[in-house]
Amino acid sequence: MPFLKPFGSISAWYWVLFLYIEPASTAVGAIYAHFYQHIYLTLTHAASAPASNSIPLSTSIVLTQLANLYLLLAINEALVLRATSDVKVWRVFLLGLLIADFGHLYSVYELGLPIYWRFWAWNAIDWGNIGFVYMVGCARVAFLCGVGLGEKRVGADLKSQ
Repeated sequence: MPFLKPFGSISAWYWVLFLYIEPASTAVGAIYAHFYQHIYLTLTHAASAPASNSIPLSTSIVLTQLANLYLLLAINEALVLRATSDVKVWRVFLLGLLIADFGHLYSVYELGLPIYWRFWAWNAIDWGNIGFVYMVGCARVAFLCGVGLGEKRVGADLKSQ
């Protein structure tokens, strides 16, 4: 299938994850943050969500801004990485996203430390905010370490000398 053809030394797994799966899931986050604000707030923290669909105007504006940033991330990832097979560009871009992953994980810190490991208690937004971020973060680290890139490793270079 041509859409699964990897770019140069970049494996199909990274290509599918970073050009399709992650941008699509980020776009879903944008849709919920803008169009389903009450659900978004309730899933984020039910105890502090508004009792009804009467979301304060400032909160609605901030959620729409968040949706806009999610959409920007989805578009940038899908388009920038599609534009090149240069591993250096991919590494720089994915390093930036990895740093943002840590910020995203930090954003739920106020929910308490168990939010990071009690996966059996996670709802849909927790799986997106934590579980999915863990997965793509690990994939970014693997990419940055050269796993699955078809490149020579430093250790292999030293052994051949």
